[in-house]
Amino acid sequence: MVGAVAISLIGVFNIFGSLISGYDGQKRSKKNGLAIIYLLRAIVILFFVLIDKSEPTIYIFAMLMGLLWLSTVPLTVGIIAHMYGIRFLATLYGFVFFSHQVGSFFGVWLGGYIFDITGSYQIMWYIGIFLGLVACLIHIPIKEKPALLQMPSSKIY
Repeated sequence: MVGAVAISLIGVFNIFGSLISGYDGQKRSKKNGLAIIYLLRAIVILFFVLIDKSEPTIYIFAMLMGLLWLSTVPLTVGIIAHMYGIRFLATLYGFVFFSHQVGSFFGVWLGGYIFDITGSYQIMWYIGIFLGLVACLIHIPIKEKPALLQMPSSKIY
């Protein structure tokens, strides 16, 4: 029952997180928003690893991760559109989404492999924290300006 409620909370809070980040991305830097989201994910996971697990802490974790989970999508799409224009937005975001799926596959596989070896997911939690921090740092130097490759979108073929 706890797992079902937690996944439901993630889904509901995903909606709010995406709406909030999309609105914020219209007003502020999208790359900074992404960096903050990845940093917050790492912090939330770290606290979850360190605290005692109970129903309330699992539900709070689910709500916070729900807020942060898909909140990256509007900002990522916004950066791609701003830098490369909308002419090839579907193709470029398709590559982003595909690479996300490949990374997800390997993450789940690695989690299962590590669990089989150690009997625990603890190492995977720490890998997730590390990758959140790396993602934060990778987004900081992004220059939010149109790329030279951007083609005029006045003609649609």
